[in-house]
Amino acid sequence: MSETHGKFIWCELMTPDPKAAAEFYGKVVGWTTSDMTIQDLPPYTIFEANGVGVAGLMDFPAELEGKGIPPNWTGYVAVDDVDQSAKDFAANGGSIRRPPQDIPTVGRFAVVADPHGAVICIMTPLPRDNPAPPAPMGTPGHIGWHELYAGNGAEAFAFYSKLFGWTKDHDFDMGEMGAYTIFAEHGTPVGGIMTKPASMSMAAWGYYFNVPAIDAAIERVKAGGGTVLNGPMEVPGGSWIIQATDPQGAFFCLVAPNR
Repeated sequence: MSETHGKFIWCELMTPDPKAAAEFYGKVVGWTTSDMTIQDLPPYTIFEANGVGVAGLMDFPAELEGKGIPPNWTGYVAVDDVDQSAKDFAANGGSIRRPPQDIPTVGRFAVVADPHGAVICIMTPLPRDNPAPPAPMGTPGHIGWHELYAGNGAEAFAFYSKLFGWTKDHDFDMGEMGAYTIFAEHGTPVGGIMTKPASMSMAAWGYYFNVPAIDAAIERVKAGGGTVLNGPMEVPGGSWIIQATDPQGAFFCLVAPNR
């Protein structure tokens, strides 16, 4: 297992209105955009923070329409061998939602789901010349946290630990909501796993984007037509978070060091 296996490397939004989404997140998170063109593939937009690509944006695929899948953010995790990792997902109770496929000049990816149905992408990226160094934790515009609302938190952690090599940093007791497991990639805490509340219809991943201050970000969300679902709430360590949906209905979260 390499030093990159099991690391989150990308986040991607599928939406029916990419232009409106680009404008919304540009104002809320501060992203700028650039276009990425690959022959024979649909248009793709890169969200950038200070000139560094941090996430992607694409039109909602026609083949997914009518299947009850809402606009959504999906994370990508690097793996050493995407074909083998996809097989491992299926062999351990998960499923392959889209078989491994090459993206020219980018890498090979697959869409998979864990045993409780939470969808995630895995990718073996092609080597890049002069890749940007990882941004320090909390850098505005970057992905600050990855959170799984699992069918069963303990089972989900065991599953991802086996397949991605994630380790437990510690558990946080949330009382009636159970344990919140902080997991680490190669020793660095990057996310949490919890059993989803009964009100959630399905297991799913959520992604937190870093902003400087949460109250000002809330106003930008509302002004842009988004909806705040939960928060602002202070979390252990002193950060502030909200959970929200964008104008097209995609679920996203924000995290800030200041109120």
